[in-house]
This record gives sequence, structure tokens and C-alpha cells, in this order.
Amino acid sequence: MAKGTKAKRKTKSKKITLKMAQNCVELTLDGKRRLDLTFKGITAVPKCIQKLFHMDEVDLSRNMIRKIPDFIAQFIKMTVLDLHSNYLEELPVAIGYLQNLKVLNLCNNRLTSLPSELGLLNKLQTLNLGLNQLEALPASIGALEDLRHIGLFDNRFTRLPSCLLKLKKLESIKMDRNPIIAEKIPTEKPVSISESFYLVKESFLCKECLNRCQAERKAPLYPVLQRVLLNYIKNMNLSCWRAHNTHDRLHIQALIIMSCLWELPGKNAKTDLTLDGGMLSNIGLRCE
Repeated sequence: MAKGTKAKRKTKSKKITLKMAQNCVELTLDGKRRLDLTFKGITAVPKCIQKLFHMDEVDLSRNMIRKIPDFIAQFIKMTVLDLHSNYLEELPVAIGYLQNLKVLNLCNNRLTSLPSELGLLNKLQTLNLGLNQLEALPASIGALEDLRHIGLFDNRFTRLPSCLLKLKKLESIKMDRNPIIAEKIPTEKPVSISESFYLVKESFLCKECLNRCQAERKAPLYPVLQRVLLNYIKNMNLSCWRAHNTHDRLHIQALIIMSCLWELPGKNAKTDLTLDGGMLSNIGLRCE
């Protein structure tokens, strides 16, 4: 007796008749026919709606639907399919027949994987997959050339699906609250110098080239390398200098002397340059 009482208390799926479904059809502001079966307490898609295959939009959200039947393939004119907030664990392969679909909302279900046939929806513009249990997307998603918005929030993605990189029209990707693994991104690009230098005898040069080389020799040498060197010195950690590390002190001193020589090309290379407070202050360092 007790068992029978419990059975009666179980929530039963409400039955939707064709007449009830027809009464749920409405006309949108832009003249589209919309079937609104939201909040109907149903656990399965009513078979009677097969006769309403000419609908432009179908809303089956906020129910307890666990499975989408294969007859969904008959709704070839449908542009919007809303299935959010149900108990869906999988999608049928037949969903690939909805060639005119532009909006597909599968948010807040129990999906763990998706069929590759989703890649056949070549007119799809918005795809909401948030609040599911997805760890990856099928590679075929990369074929959705018109896709502009995709929601992947509250899933189990550890990285951005690579198939999304192929979508040139994609405008937004929502991936909040996923266990994304942080990857190290270099903050600075290495400095590269592409200039090449060659040693030749003066006798190999014509008079014009020889005069040009002699003129350039009087100009400041290697301006790009000079700036790189000065920046390097400024950013160096001078703790080794304060600790009186002889090897590192000599290294720093040599770098500073080289930079000063470049700043003073007119002076003799044998000029006696010592590391004092004034020289350090000229390049932005402080002598302690």
C-alpha cells in the first residue's frame, strides 16, 4: 500500500495534445511562427508536434526533457531552437538536418559530448552550450563559418578549443568558470638586430664607397646596439655590485665603458674611463 502511495506521488509528465500545442503557437513581431512549450512540466518531446513541422521557432526550455527524438529532423524550416534548462545528456545525429538553424540554445543541461553533425549547421550564428559538462568540442565546429557567438561557460574546458580559431566571423566567446590551465605567455619579445657587417680591404672599394665608409666611421657607432646595452645596464640587478663581487663588477664596468665610448666617438679609444658616481648617474644608476 505504501509503495502504491509513493508511486502516485511521483511527478508524472504532463500530456500535451495537438490542440494544446496549437494553442501555444504565437506570431512574433517579425512575422515568424513560434511554438512556445516552455514551463510545461514535460519529460519528453510530445509526438503530436510533428504536425507543426512548419514552425520557424520552437521553445522547449525549462522542462524535464531527457532526450530529443529523431523526428526533430522534420523541422527543416526552423531557425531558432531553445532547449535550455532541461535534462539532456546527448543530442541526436538528426540535428544535423536543421540546415536553416541560426540560434541553438542548449544551456543548463547535462551534456558531456556533442555529435559531429553539429558542424553541418552552416547557417548557425549563436550557439549556447553553457552550464553543461563538456570537456571538448567536436572538430566539425570549425566548419560553422557564420558562427558569431558561442557560450562555453560553466563547463569543464581546460583550454580554448582549437576549432574556434578557424571561425573568422566569431565575435564573442564566453568561457567563464572553466578550469582553464594558465599557460606562460612571454611578456617581452627578445631584441634582435638584423644588421650585417663585412670586413673588406680598402683597395676593394671604389672611391665613392671608400669616402662613404670613412664618413660613417666618424659618426656614432651602432646606435641600436647602444640603446639595447644601456637598457640592459639599467635593468641589471646591482646587488652583486653592493656585495663586491669582483667578476660581476668588472663585467658591469666594461659594459658602461663601452656605452660611454659610443657616446663619445670623437675621443681617443684609450681615454681613461673609471666607474664613478657621475658616470653611473649619466646612465640612470646610483652609486652606493
